[in-house]
Amino acid sequence: MQVLSKCSFGLGQGWTDIRLSLSAVGGISGPECSRSPSSLPRQQSAMPSIPPGIRYISKHLPRLLSPALLTYASIHVLQAFDIQLPFPSWIACLLSGPLVLTLIVQRRDWLDARAAAKNGATMGPVLPGWIGGVQMFFVKMIDMYPAEGMSIVLAKDAYTTRVRLLFQNRTITADPHNIKTVLATDFNSFEKGSEFQEVLGPLLGTGVFAADGDMWKFHRAMTRPFFHRERISDFELFDHHAENAIGQFKARLREGHPADFQDMVSRFTMDAATTFLFGTNVNTLEAGLPYPFYAPAAEPAAAGKSHPSSAFAAAFQQAQIIASARNRLGEHWPLQEFWVDTMEEPMSVVRAYLDPILREAIEKKRRSGSFEKADVNGDREVQEGETLLEHLVNYTEDHTILRDEILNITTAGRDTTACLLTFTVYMLAEHPEVLSKLRQEIMDSVGPTRAPTFDDFRNMKYLRAVLNETLRLYPPVPFNVRTARRPALFRSSPDGPPIHVPTGTRVVFTPIVMHRRKDLWGPDALKFDPARFLDERVHKYLTPNPFIFLPFNAGPRICLGQQFAYHEASFFLVRLLQSFSEISLAPAAQPPATRPPASWKTDDESGWKKEEKIWPRSHLTLYVNVGHISFASTASCLIDFNFRADCGLPCARRRQIKQQLRLQEALEYFFTENTYPPLSFNSSKILVTSSNRTSTCPTFVT
Repeated sequence: MQVLSKCSFGLGQGWTDIRLSLSAVGGISGPECSRSPSSLPRQQSAMPSIPPGIRYISKHLPRLLSPALLTYASIHVLQAFDIQLPFPSWIACLLSGPLVLTLIVQRRDWLDARAAAKNGATMGPVLPGWIGGVQMFFVKMIDMYPAEGMSIVLAKDAYTTRVRLLFQNRTITADPHNIKTVLATDFNSFEKGSEFQEVLGPLLGTGVFAADGDMWKFHRAMTRPFFHRERISDFELFDHHAENAIGQFKARLREGHPADFQDMVSRFTMDAATTFLFGTNVNTLEAGLPYPFYAPAAEPAAAGKSHPSSAFAAAFQQAQIIASARNRLGEHWPLQEFWVDTMEEPMSVVRAYLDPILREAIEKKRRSGSFEKADVNGDREVQEGETLLEHLVNYTEDHTILRDEILNITTAGRDTTACLLTFTVYMLAEHPEVLSKLRQEIMDSVGPTRAPTFDDFRNMKYLRAVLNETLRLYPPVPFNVRTARRPALFRSSPDGPPIHVPTGTRVVFTPIVMHRRKDLWGPDALKFDPARFLDERVHKYLTPNPFIFLPFNAGPRICLGQQFAYHEASFFLVRLLQSFSEISLAPAAQPPATRPPASWKTDDESGWKKEEKIWPRSHLTLYVNVGHISFASTASCLIDFNFRADCGLPCARRRQIKQQLRLQEALEYFFTENTYPPLSFNSSKILVTSSNRTSTCPTFVT
């Protein structure tokens, strides 16, 4: 086996900009749906012939015009009685709309305040400034570090505040007590809501991410049996795709270029997810990895764009980007896509790819002679070798429901683990002492060549601590949203009166802010330190208040794929660190515009930004700004030839090359096919010399 030690790596290319939350995939607990799929609510199809902007105007125009029309009619009635206004009638009509809107808002505020007073509560602090603090909110977002502006604002208001955006109530919280209320203790008072479903419906449909009520319970019941431990502990799937990905990684280094890590793991997780879920590998890795921005005429990268998988991957990515842009505007997104529904084109490509797979799965079930449907009230036993799609068709043959669920779980299966791996490797590059300790645990537990098992991971405490610490500082879903179905109460402070949350309020909760609070995690909360999940700090901070750590959500909608994500990330890291012993960044591979702004070094009120070497961004989930965190070859590299104890004689070299495929790969990395430098061996080290390279490393004996 080889160890390519001094390496650097890259995070993020243009089509890896979006991550969709696995955290919202649904919960383990809760009642199950007893209704048949045909009786469940169906996704409303859009009207392709009418532009989104026209539909939006037609929906809101009556409410906008009714005050002016009523005013105009009233003026004519007054004129019939010879009553004249002291100003032109058009002014009255023009001002009627804002006046009525103001009265409606004031009345709603009065009713909310009265309801709060009845419960001994208040409406809570309000974001100060013009139009409910909107200008401050967006000023803090200029530097585009996810939720950093929120952390500054929330710290001044006991980590719960409210704001009205475009006359809609918003409550923002990073208080674990209030987040627990939303996700667990008062779960039935909150839902994803109609606005969330309207914005993300074209992408997620009625799937488990976007659904509420009976439809969510139905999807949950269908999917849950597939994520039992026996199903997610078969690592052969991971090994195949990890070997492919890391092999391409090494090939790129042999060309003398750094390789984009975020792009690579996004392809790895996409291929693994599609194979696991519906038995058809998209094969995005076959399209090849991208080259750095400065690479001259990267023909292989250009050729990759014509690969069959590229159309699906690009369309899938574009649909996520559009969905994230819509999510920012909420129900007003049609104003940005007035004449053309930009989601339709990429989703037509996605549907064209998935629909034949769905039809084949349904036909296969029919050919098997099985016509009975599984009971959603009980856990159907998943058969050996059965994919998720083959499992789902036993519950329903409804094409739309199947496609929605497959899309939901595919986005989750790719994006969450890709985010976790990306930021974990970034942290390992920034903290070589953590990398060294983690790699030593891997060598002690698994060794340099063997594939890890489920039992290995149970005993690798430091590996899990590294992943948890990465999830704490860089949770894949930095913020999430619910809508209040009925009035609820939040805590304002330990000693203060509760905060009233009116019906219809959009509640934004921010795990990334909560995970970095010093009062919850200690004075070193902003420091990357995996030991905090192993030492006395666990009992001091986390054990008494487990809701301070929510990388995978909580309550009935807790992530179904949580352990799948842990296993996949753990497996890939073990395989990666069996090949690489050192990791470093390659900042030269990042396009200048994608590097962290220079102002972060000095203007850092939150303390989040000044140490960053990359630019974290967020749409629906966290990712690294377009650019590279790249592995790059260096002048001095370590090789582990993995010889046995009796192979120290130079005359045995060619025989050992034939016997050890990893040895051949290691030699080819450094030397041309027909030219090898002289080798000398001793019992503890292998010395590799050439005209411009000498290095030593310990030998791992198998």
